[in-house]
Amino acid sequence: MDTRRQFLRNSTAIAIGFGGLQTLSARLAQKDSLRTEGYGPLLPDKAKVLELPKGFSYKIISKAGEKMDDGLILPGKPDGMAAFPGPNGTTILIRNHEINPAVNPSLGPFGKQNALLTDAIRTKMYDADTKLKEGSTAACLGGTSTMVYDTKSHKVVRQFLSLTGTLKNCAGGLTPWGSWITCEETTDRASKTLAQDHGYNFEVPVTAKPTLTKAVPLKAMGRFNHEAVAVDPKTGIVYETEDRGDGLIYRFIPKVKRQLAKGGKLQALAVDGLPSLDTRNWEKQSVEVGAKLPVKWLDMNDVESPKDDLRQRGFKKGAAQFARGEGMWYSRDSIYFACTNGGKKKDGQVWRLNGNTLELFAEPNDEALCDNCDNLTVAPWGDLILCEDGGAEQFLVGITPEGKFFKLGRNAKSNSEFAGACFSPDGTTLFVNIQHAGLTLAVTGPWAMRQ
Repeated sequence: MDTRRQFLRNSTAIAIGFGGLQTLSARLAQKDSLRTEGYGPLLPDKAKVLELPKGFSYKIISKAGEKMDDGLILPGKPDGMAAFPGPNGTTILIRNHEINPAVNPSLGPFGKQNALLTDAIRTKMYDADTKLKEGSTAACLGGTSTMVYDTKSHKVVRQFLSLTGTLKNCAGGLTPWGSWITCEETTDRASKTLAQDHGYNFEVPVTAKPTLTKAVPLKAMGRFNHEAVAVDPKTGIVYETEDRGDGLIYRFIPKVKRQLAKGGKLQALAVDGLPSLDTRNWEKQSVEVGAKLPVKWLDMNDVESPKDDLRQRGFKKGAAQFARGEGMWYSRDSIYFACTNGGKKKDGQVWRLNGNTLELFAEPNDEALCDNCDNLTVAPWGDLILCEDGGAEQFLVGITPEGKFFKLGRNAKSNSEFAGACFSPDGTTLFVNIQHAGLTLAVTGPWAMRQ
């Protein structure tokens, strides 16, 4: 079967499963109704990696520092990720690596002193070199790796570097035409230490064959502290989050559908009738849970923003302000996105954008329910899965279609954030990263048995 057609079929199935979550908002004001056992209590893990409910198990399928099939080293700090259907029933995972060579030069794909970096690789890098504080140089080490995984045999088929020469590739998003958009979470400019401006999105094709994509910045999508994107498959419009405490929500309308490199128009979300609305709810509850707000979109100019003031200009123009927009996912005509420290207790918010209506979908204001949601995804049966990035213990948190929170997993190894949660196209396997340990895990279990 054609990979793209199969991908669209699976995306549709996931979207339909998420429809029941529309009932969530009406229930969120009742705190006593917000907890459920989900799959049951989390059980201790003898290996002290990941605690899961009874009947569930995990497998470490890759670890930073391993040699990949292209001869390079699997980079560290895995972050955002998405799964696509591959050949012969396999799953293709594309994974970000949030690496800044000035901070963690040892985590890149080219080994000690970048001994594996060749001239052929340099021709495909976005920014080949950066000068470190000590005066030495190193390649810009951020980018993506691709893994082919067999969910039936539970084995890695191959993995390889698929994009490099970028900085701090945090999250991103899958496209319905079979690619991954990887996002730089930085606004570093060309200087004595960098050859290029950074803060862009890049597109990575889905392929099971070891391929290093030439890194081409999608400049018309804006230069800002990118986090994640989600694509409306009907319109081809790409929605974008900005990981700043005073960030905006953007959308990019491409000139040519599915061809983002050909440019387009960038707009910022505004609430009609409430210009420059502060949605963070820090000082006061400006937006109540369940409130549905009419949206309009404001055209943005000078989107490469040399002064890194795109969000400030947008807010002054009337755009709404959000508290660190992070994970983003499309499902059944809606875009769901997390704001990591929104809410009066700064524990996080989940928003839902449906057409031109914005809804505050969840604001638990209780770290016992969810502490700083970051990446998010949607399970094929309708649960929303959140990756925590809080200050203490880190959990995978589920929200049922009935609006109840449950714990799906706990990082028993460290206080590192979870990242990149996504399900295989066949629905059997949840993939997730433990970032600082450099681990990618495959989780299986009785998914149909949730209470």
